[in-house]
Amino acid sequence: MSKIYGYARVSTMKQSIERQIRNIKEKYPDAVIITDEYTGTRLDRPGWMKLYSQLQSGDTVVFDQVSRMSRDAEEGFQVYQELFSKGINLIFLKEPHINTETYKKAMETGVPMTGTNVDFILEGVNKYLLSLAKEQIRLAFDQAEKEVKDLHQRTKEGIETARLNGKQIGQLKGAKLTTKKEIALKQLILKHNKDFQGNLSDVETMALINGMNEIKNEDGTILSPHIGEAKSGKQLNKYLNRGTFYKYKRELKEGR
Repeated sequence: MSKIYGYARVSTMKQSIERQIRNIKEKYPDAVIITDEYTGTRLDRPGWMKLYSQLQSGDTVVFDQVSRMSRDAEEGFQVYQELFSKGINLIFLKEPHINTETYKKAMETGVPMTGTNVDFILEGVNKYLLSLAKEQIRLAFDQAEKEVKDLHQRTKEGIETARLNGKQIGQLKGAKLTTKKEIALKQLILKHNKDFQGNLSDVETMALINGMNEIKNEDGTILSPHIGEAKSGKQLNKYLNRGTFYKYKRELKEGR
């Protein structure tokens, strides 16, 4: 029995795949959805390869648009032809003019022959119509490839424009990233350690900090402890280990 599959893909985990799935299910509610979070310029994606390996003649694969199948024009066109030759139906909701059913009709429905010398001309017309159908498919994949190249180019130009306008792109070389956890712990070291404003030794300072039930950041949020476990099962480094403690002390003395 033939099956209907819906294939949806996003390039990164930050993108939402729900819109594609909703569009497919609206037209084909019984479609089995296969998804990938993977770049569209290659076809060796986990979900696609799994689907590709189980497709049988008569099965249907529905895409929201052609770029979800491939953004590499040559590879996409070759796989389209391969699946078509195996009897797989391909449906592109945004580009119905390149559905395999349309391509199939272009191959089967030509200008009827007359049995006269005019057939030489009609044969040429039929070949032209088939060639035109193929070109439409290739152009759709070309457009999908162009879109991703244009996106990369716009991103590159945007970064360069921001750089020329004096904006910092990324983290400066050698720059230090300060976290809320680090700020909160340094404040406690400053407050309690005898080398600063307090009267506790290093061991006592670490013991005090690690013995606290909760530590709050400047904005009032609670700092979650990172708990390490020794082989004996004894709790260690609830908030602050020895190495980090002395690193923070050194930075505080250096005014960092």
